[in-house]
Amino acid sequence: MPLTMLYLDGAYGEGGGQILRTALSLAALTGVAVRIERLRAGRAKPGLRPQHLTAVQALARVCRAEITGAELGSQELTFRPQTLQGGRYLFDVAAKTGSAGAVTLIAQALLPPLLQAKNSSTVILKGGTHVPWSPPAHYLSQVFLPALALMGAAVEMTLERWGWYPRGGGEVHLTIRPARALKSVEWRSPAAPAAFRGLSAASKLPEHVALRQAARLRVRLGEAVPVEVIPASGQDPGSLVFLWGPQAGFSALGARGKPAEKVADEAADAYEAYRERGAALDRHLADQILLYLALAKGPSTITTEAVTSHLLTNVWVIEQFLGARFEVRGNPGEPGVISCQGTGT
Repeated sequence: MPLTMLYLDGAYGEGGGQILRTALSLAALTGVAVRIERLRAGRAKPGLRPQHLTAVQALARVCRAEITGAELGSQELTFRPQTLQGGRYLFDVAAKTGSAGAVTLIAQALLPPLLQAKNSSTVILKGGTHVPWSPPAHYLSQVFLPALALMGAAVEMTLERWGWYPRGGGEVHLTIRPARALKSVEWRSPAAPAAFRGLSAASKLPEHVALRQAARLRVRLGEAVPVEVIPASGQDPGSLVFLWGPQAGFSALGARGKPAEKVADEAADAYEAYRERGAALDRHLADQILLYLALAKGPSTITTEAVTSHLLTNVWVIEQFLGARFEVRGNPGEPGVISCQGTGT
């Protein structure tokens, strides 16, 4: 008898928004209704925040879902998908609250179902593009989407406007073509340092900020990793340092009173820690790519610099919908190997 309603505990594992995004992506994709209780119970401000609510509403639109509990602060949500449909969509995190909620997290929730739609989609997302506690837009364009491309998913992204904390106001455009047959992967070893690049950018700050960030990166990384200073825009002051290469990216954001050199050091420290662990994927991509490994044809294996609570929680959510698919080897916080038997045919 087919599953008609899946019940999930939103406090499981890391107890954050990842459970919501992954569960609703899979609900939209599989057609299985889901009810989530104790949403984001593990956070200081539990329940739906603006970016989570936007993700719920966005996923509901692309699969014509019936939803209850879709309100700011709600800790319970029922989501009944109907018909998945590609098309042209616009979603604005700040439409009602003026929030700088991360557009990249909304994009990651929308991509799995829209890649399985019958027709192509164009998605415009407005909100925060470079904000704390989320991957910056450059991570999406330079790390996540290239990894998907290697699996056979064609997604194009353009950054139209930068959006910093607290007001956001950024905008990204996505063009998503159907990719119902994803390829399995074997990502076990990191790319050479020469395959990595760096950038420094600042908006509404003195010119020397971006230059000092770049200079510090060059001191830390030497000539092996080229560093470029690029222009940025935005409603609010902000700065970014970003290092990236195949299957890995490392970012740091400026903040009031935070020296430019410290911003560069944070990104460089994360990069060097990743290099020391000898894994192919950074800890964030390992978490984000799991759903696609589960949908790919055949077995995949990846190595990650760290087995995180996010990763283990994501495995749990995916397996609630698709059955046992993963083997995770490695202790939490340490390097790990993840094997997955995909469902694709």
